[in-house]
Amino acid sequence: MSNSPIRPFHLAVPVRNIAESRVFYGQFLGLSEGRSSEEWIDWNLYGHQLVTHLNPNLGPEGKVSVHVNGVDGKGVPVPHFGVVLTLEDWQQLAQRLTGKVTFIIEPHTRFKGEAGEQSTLFFSDPSGNALEFKAFADLGQLFAK
Repeated sequence: MSNSPIRPFHLAVPVRNIAESRVFYGQFLGLSEGRSSEEWIDWNLYGHQLVTHLNPNLGPEGKVSVHVNGVDGKGVPVPHFGVVLTLEDWQQLAQRLTGKVTFIIEPHTRFKGEAGEQSTLFFSDPSGNALEFKAFADLGQLFAK
């Protein structure tokens, strides 16, 4: 499977409010909207299918449960999801988000000079779903040990 072309993933995450999800993912992040209903929305996340599903149990101010693990001296939220971007796209996204989101982990480069050197940033949607966007100095090091 390692030589297979990359296939789009499908990920469904809970949200507390569909209208709020539409504003965050559609207007703020600029993702294009696919099919939707009163309880879910399909989003095009860089060619992958992200679906935000209403979870009324979260309540109007609720957040999904998140755990934190230490990675390179930072508290990485688990679960989280995101996309590996080109360095140029990552830099543009980091600039666009700065001052507009509260970062869980500020944009920075980790493992500098090591195998797997990567630029990364973390932030959450209004429902507490953690997103990570990263870019590798050398994409061939994506799975480096």
